Amino acid sequence: MTTTVPAFPTGTILGYPRIGRRRELKKAVEAFWAGRIDAAELETIAAALRSTTRERLVGLGLGRSDSSIPESFSFYDQVLDAAVTVGAIPARFAGLVDADGHLDLAGYFTLARGAGENLPLEMTKWFDSNYHYLVPEIGPETRFHLASDRIVREFEEAVAAGFLTRPVIVGPVTFLLLAKPSEAAPAGFHPLDRLDDLLPVYAALIERLAAAGAEWVQLDEPGLVSESIDIPRDRALAALAQAYDTLGGLDTRPGLFVAAPYGSLDDALPVLANTPVEAIGLDLVRGTVPAGIPGLEDTTLVAGVIDGHNIWRGDLAAAFDTVGQLSRLSENVAVSTSTSLLHLPHDVTDETKLGADLTSWLAFADQKIGQVATLARGLSHGQAAIQADLDAATAALAQRRVSPGVRDGAVRARLNTLTPADFSRGDYESRVAAQEAVLDLPPLPTTTIGSFPQTTEIRRARARLVSGDLAPADYRELMRAEIGRVVQLQEDLGLDVLVHGEPERNDMVQYFAENLDGFTVTENGWVQSYGSRCTRPSILWGDVSRPAPITVEWSSYTQSLTEKPVKGMLTGPVTILAWSFVRDDQPLGETARQVALALRDEIGDLEAAGIQVVQVDEPALRELLPLKKKDHADYLDWSVGSFRLATAGVADQTQIHTHLCYSEFGVVIDAIRNLDADVTSIEAARSKMEVVADLQTSGFDHGIGPGVYDIHSPRVPGVAEVTELLERALESIPARQIWVNPDCGLKTRGYAETVDSLRNIVDATRAVRAALV
Repeated sequence: MTTTVPAFPTGTILGYPRIGRRRELKKAVEAFWAGRIDAAELETIAAALRSTTRERLVGLGLGRSDSSIPESFSFYDQVLDAAVTVGAIPARFAGLVDADGHLDLAGYFTLARGAGENLPLEMTKWFDSNYHYLVPEIGPETRFHLASDRIVREFEEAVAAGFLTRPVIVGPVTFLLLAKPSEAAPAGFHPLDRLDDLLPVYAALIERLAAAGAEWVQLDEPGLVSESIDIPRDRALAALAQAYDTLGGLDTRPGLFVAAPYGSLDDALPVLANTPVEAIGLDLVRGTVPAGIPGLEDTTLVAGVIDGHNIWRGDLAAAFDTVGQLSRLSENVAVSTSTSLLHLPHDVTDETKLGADLTSWLAFADQKIGQVATLARGLSHGQAAIQADLDAATAALAQRRVSPGVRDGAVRARLNTLTPADFSRGDYESRVAAQEAVLDLPPLPTTTIGSFPQTTEIRRARARLVSGDLAPADYRELMRAEIGRVVQLQEDLGLDVLVHGEPERNDMVQYFAENLDGFTVTENGWVQSYGSRCTRPSILWGDVSRPAPITVEWSSYTQSLTEKPVKGMLTGPVTILAWSFVRDDQPLGETARQVALALRDEIGDLEAAGIQVVQVDEPALRELLPLKKKDHADYLDWSVGSFRLATAGVADQTQIHTHLCYSEFGVVIDAIRNLDADVTSIEAARSKMEVVADLQTSGFDHGIGPGVYDIHSPRVPGVAEVTELLERALESIPARQIWVNPDCGLKTRGYAETVDSLRNIVDATRAVRAALV
């Protein structure tokens, strides 16, 4: 190197929410998709949002000119951004690329959403978070080149406004580890085979950033903490050494900060410490302080001691003690969040209805930055300078432990009476016979996952109910009218098992949180799930119980409208935990069993009301699987156990369904079998039924509904496309097991595309069904 790397900032964060405090980016992106604004206007809105964010972060305590602010904006997804930056555009989208290999904003969104017959990139979970990323497709034919300089331009934008920020990009090793082979790739190919070709592009980007004046660049390498990525560990570690020896050896470059969130680096840490990288980010919320690693004494260790993955205020004194332990390994230590704050709402002061006690226990993204700033001040000026802040956090923790509702004696007594019989149903074949006699369904029965499109009228009615402008009785009649329309539509289309469409539900978790003790909900606690999709995770703060039935009235009314079976629709205990901010003062398994008992009561009431099919959705089952293999068995024990506790109280003739999506199902296929649901529906359309090979190999013998309609794209699958998917499924799975359904719920789709898609699904199913005879 020909330049000296400046000191790393004492306090920083790994990333910040990018959707805006009032979801400004979501609204602008969707306006662009709808044609209400053009690309130039979208760029202007995004630039204003980035400017507002930088000013906000300085106001919260980060430095204006010391690289402590990460430049981590994205229009849709950071992995998609990396793919577009290095030119990893699948061949089917080649027509979107100009002569210089560049992609405009419309093309960028097309990769995420698909167009015509061209399927979008697959989507799956980002490690063990509720964020979804788009999976790059890499093959021998992929032409890596610096195809986008947006990262450089956004850094220059910040400099022009008076900020010296830190550009952020997914690191080259994680980028290739998370990618999948393209359709043109030969057998045995892995995207990591292309590391030699990718590194010069990263080098060119880093050199461009140096020329623009960047002092530090952040390369996110969470792939290094995961043991769930299907590649030999020694190969991943060799790639790590090669990548950062190469990038660290550039003559002119910024300082390299490699961040490794979501767990401990373990055997990757000594490898990274032996490269020229100047700073390493350690997740010390999920991991522990390392010991005996040569080379760390010359490296800035960035202590991720503030939890970026949850909203609790936490133990600030313990965090500062951890920073002190790290200081014994290196003279250069900084404080950071454990992960990007992408996973958190913006600001707890935006909430006016939580109550003073609960609010005092919480820290959203802005409060987390305040905690980082406090600990950084302690590093610089000593513990005495921040002792009052440490004491305040300790007092809040103590008050939380004794607050009413945090522990409920009745709930805990009920858990203590459980026996193994509470977790088990009768044998599967007996249940199949009982259910066939009651339901009398055709081969390849058709259904949907649960929700139907939530129209503007539905959302407006709900808003009027919340504001008090609509009486509860009037709201109830509006929802009943919508349910009637949805039932009639399904009858007209010819679906076999119907749903009520869930018009009364704002969110599949929040709806239950609002009706269970131990939960609360937020007004403005929006978090990005994928693209423009945002959710408001509920807060599970105390022991959980069900004060009254939640769904029975709606399901009973729906069943009264049709002779066909109607599914009762519930969200499962694992997903309720995964998509909420869950108390951190007891094991997750204990909390899951509390939720499961509440759901068990609800299922019992549905069965008593004559509902013959009950679906308990668990799309997050794979999502929460720990990244370390040593933790898998315990997780699978309590997660599967909580589902079985919720569902095992019904009679044989009551058919239990579950639904999973956004997962590499092969990883948890045994867990799916152990759930012992009668029917499991899964995402399969984007991957073109890749999962059926895993199902066949595993000997899975329960009902299975591999999705044939990708509901996260506006595309309408044609009859031929659905037929091909069904035929592919039938090559590996007996027809008696197969159900036909979309990948997921239809809440985010419009009615026109939904009706056309479902009609094509029914037509394709009838044709395939006829061929079975």
